[in-house]
Amino acid sequence: MPAPIRLRELIRTIRTARTQAEEREMIQKECAAIRSSFREEDNTYRCRNVAKLLYMHMLGYPAHFGQLECLKLIASQKFTDKRIGYLGAMLLLDERQDVHLLMTNCIKNDLNHSTQYVQGLALCTLGCMGSSEMCRDLAGEVEKLLKTSNSYLRKKAALCAVHVIRKVPELMEMFLPATKNLLNEKNHGVLHTSVVLLTEMCERSPDMLAHFRKNEKLVPQLVRILKNLIMSGYSPEHDVSGISDPFLQVRILRLLRILGRNDDDSSEAMNDILAQVATNTETSKNVGNAILYETVLTIMDIKSESGLRVLAINILGRFLLNNDKNIRYVALTSLLKTVQTDHNAVQRHRSTIVDCLKDLDVSIKRRAMELSFALVNGNNIRGMMKELLYFLDSCEPEFKADCASGIFLAAEKYAPSKRWHIDTIMRVLTTAGSYVRDDAVPNLIQLITNSVEMHAYTVQRLYKAILGDYSQQPLVQVAAWCIGEYGDLLVSGQCEEEEPIQVTEDEVLDILESVLISNMSTSVTRGYALTAIMKLSTRFTCTVNRIKKVVSIYGSSIDVELQQRAVEYNALFKKYDHMRSALLERMPVMEKVTTNGPTEIVQTNGETDPTPLETKPPPSGPQPTSQANDLLDLLGGNDITPVIPTAPTSKPASAGGELLDLLGDINLTGAPAAAPASASVPQISQPPFLLDGLSSQPLFNDIATGIPSITAYSKNGLKIEFTFERSNTNPSVTVITIQASNSTELDMTDFVFQAAVPKTFQLQLLSPSSSIVPAFNTGTITQVIKVLNPQKQQLRMRIKLTYNHKGSAMQDLAEVNNFPPQSWQ
Repeated sequence: MPAPIRLRELIRTIRTARTQAEEREMIQKECAAIRSSFREEDNTYRCRNVAKLLYMHMLGYPAHFGQLECLKLIASQKFTDKRIGYLGAMLLLDERQDVHLLMTNCIKNDLNHSTQYVQGLALCTLGCMGSSEMCRDLAGEVEKLLKTSNSYLRKKAALCAVHVIRKVPELMEMFLPATKNLLNEKNHGVLHTSVVLLTEMCERSPDMLAHFRKNEKLVPQLVRILKNLIMSGYSPEHDVSGISDPFLQVRILRLLRILGRNDDDSSEAMNDILAQVATNTETSKNVGNAILYETVLTIMDIKSESGLRVLAINILGRFLLNNDKNIRYVALTSLLKTVQTDHNAVQRHRSTIVDCLKDLDVSIKRRAMELSFALVNGNNIRGMMKELLYFLDSCEPEFKADCASGIFLAAEKYAPSKRWHIDTIMRVLTTAGSYVRDDAVPNLIQLITNSVEMHAYTVQRLYKAILGDYSQQPLVQVAAWCIGEYGDLLVSGQCEEEEPIQVTEDEVLDILESVLISNMSTSVTRGYALTAIMKLSTRFTCTVNRIKKVVSIYGSSIDVELQQRAVEYNALFKKYDHMRSALLERMPVMEKVTTNGPTEIVQTNGETDPTPLETKPPPSGPQPTSQANDLLDLLGGNDITPVIPTAPTSKPASAGGELLDLLGDINLTGAPAAAPASASVPQISQPPFLLDGLSSQPLFNDIATGIPSITAYSKNGLKIEFTFERSNTNPSVTVITIQASNSTELDMTDFVFQAAVPKTFQLQLLSPSSSIVPAFNTGTITQVIKVLNPQKQQLRMRIKLTYNHKGSAMQDLAEVNNFPPQSWQ
C-alpha cells in the first residue's frame, strides 16, 4: 500500500477546491483511505492519519471513527505519537462517551512519567476533558505534581486542579496544603495559575474563603505581589504596552475583590494598594484601562474608604471621555450600579453623562438615559428634564416609551410646581403621545383635577395643543376630558397665567366634533369626546340644542361603545333631564390610592363619581375570550367558573350574545346584553338602566382596614401581591387589587394576568394599567379583580401568568390558597 499523503499536502489540495462539492469529494476520498489504513493496523502512519483526521474535524467533517486510534497513540512510547493522541482525545472525546474512561490508566502512567513534557500532555488532557470519575481516580497524582519544584509542571497542575475542583468539589481540601507555598513562587505562570486556583476555591466554598482570610493571611501576600508588579521596572518577558504582566494584575484584583467583600479587616489591608494601582496605572493604552476597570470594580465591591470610592467614580468619569465606545459603555454600566450608594460622587459627572445621550451608538444612548434618570433629584429636576425632553424629541422610536415613562415618574416625584408638572407631561404627550404607558392619561387627569388654580390655564393650553392635530391620541383624550370639565373657563377667558384666548362655544364644539369624525381617533378617544360634549350641555348655555343633535346622531353608531353612550345620554336629555345638572357637575378633587398605576381613585368627599366614563378610560383593546377558555383548559376540573372580562370598546353588534355565552351559568338578572366597558361599578347584578342605579353611597370601603395583603406569586424576579377591600353595599363582594413588580434588570413585556375560581364563586377581571412590568422595581402593573362569594366559603384561586422576558416567552401557573380570613368571611 502506498504511503499516505502528508498533512501539508492534504491542506494544500483542499485549498485548491473551487466548490464545496469538490472539497467534500476530496475529504470523502481521503477519509476512505484513512479508514483502510486503520483497518490494516498500520502503526507507521497512524500518527499522520490522525493528524489529517483532526484537520478535517476542524473543518466540520465527521471524524468520530478515529477515537480508538487516538487511544492507541496515547499508549505509544513515542512523544510525537502521544502529542497527536492527546490532542485528538481533547478534540474528539468528552465525558459523555464511555471510550474516554479507557484513557484513565494511560494518563495515570504518563503523570508519573520521567519526562516533564509527557506529564504536561497528560495534565492538559485531564484538565480539558476529564470526567468526575477520572478526576477522583487521578486527583492524588495532580496533587503530587502541584508540590513539585518544577514550575512548568506546577502551573499545569494548578489549572488541572481547578478542573478537578469544578468536577468534584469535595476534593477541594486535598489541594489545600499544596496552596500554601504557591504564592511564594517567582515564576509568573505559576503565580497566575495559583491565583486562578485560589479564586475557584474561595468562590465555591465559604469555609475556604474564611480560612484564607484568617489563617493563611492571603491578602497581605497578594498585596505584596501586586505592589512588586507596579513598582518593578521594565521586564521584557512580562511587559505588555509598558505595563508589567496585566493579566496577573487583573487576576489578583479579582481575588482581592472576593476576599474583601463584606470583610472589614481584609478591605482595610488592601485600601492602600488599590489607591496605588488607581493612581499609577497608565491610561493611554487599553491594557491600563482594563486594570483600572478591574480596580474600580474591586473598590466598589469591598468595604473601601469614601475617598477611594470617589477616586473610583472619577476614573469612570474619565472613561466617559474616551473615544472607545466599549470603554464608555462599561463606564456607564458601572456608574449605574454605583449611583444608589455614591449618588453625590456620580452627580459631579452629570454633564458628561448627559452628553452621552447624543452618542450615535444606541447601547451607549440607552445606558446614558437610564443613568440620567437615576441622577434626577429635586435640585436638578429642571435642567435634567430640559435635556431629557430634548432627547425625547430626537431619539429613535424604541427609546420613546422608556424615556416618557421615566420623565413621568421623575416629574411626579420631584416636580417644583404643579404648573411645571402639567407643562412637562403635556410636552411629553405632544412629543411622544403614542408611546406613553396606559396609565399616563388617568395620571394627568388626576393631576389636573387636583390643581384647582390651574384649571383655566390647563384647558387653554390643551385646546391650543390639539387645534388641527389629532395624531397624539393620549393628548387628545386628556384635552377632551379637560374641555368637557372646564369648557366654561375656556370660553370665559379667565386664564391669569398667560394671555387668554377668545373662544366661542361653537368653536369648542367644532373641535370636539372634529375629534369624533377624525380617522385618527380611536374608539376610546371618541368616547372621551362624546362625553365631553355631553358635559358641556351643563357648562354652555347657547348650544344645548346642537349638543342634543350630536348625541342623537351617534345613537345609531356602528361602534357599540359609542352607541351605548349616546343612547344613555339621549335618555338623560329626555327622561332624566332634571338630574342632568347634578350628574354632570364638575369632578371633585381626587386622591390617588396607589402611586404606581392609577387604577383606584377615591373621592375625598365620599361621593361616587357621577361621570365614571373618565375616571377609568375604556381599555384600548378587547381581552380575547379565548384566553379565559385557554386558562380553564390548563387549570382542568369542572368546578372552575370562567373569568368575566370587561366588555371590549370596539366590538361588533353580536358581542352581547358572545359575552353571555362566555359567562355561562352566572346569573345576570336584568343585565343588558353588553355591560358598558367604562362603568367603574362592575356589580354582578345591574339595574335595567345604568343611570337608574346611581347611588350617593360609596360602593367600596376607602381603606381596606384590617385585611392584610399577601404575596400570591414570587418567582424569576416577578412578584404578585394582592391587597383587599370589601363592598359596603354587598358584603359578599371582595375587591382584590393585584400589583405586579419586576426586580430583574430588563422589562417584562406583553404581561397578561388571568385567574379562575371554583363555581361557587363569581369573578370579574378588569383591565390592567399596563402590559409592561418595569425593571429594577421602578414601577408596577395594577389590576382589579372582583369576586362574589355569596356562601362565604374559603377563597381559592388559580392564576396564569404570561409575559416576554429577555427575548423569550414565559408562562407559569400557580394556585393561591393563603387568602386572609377577613377577605372572605
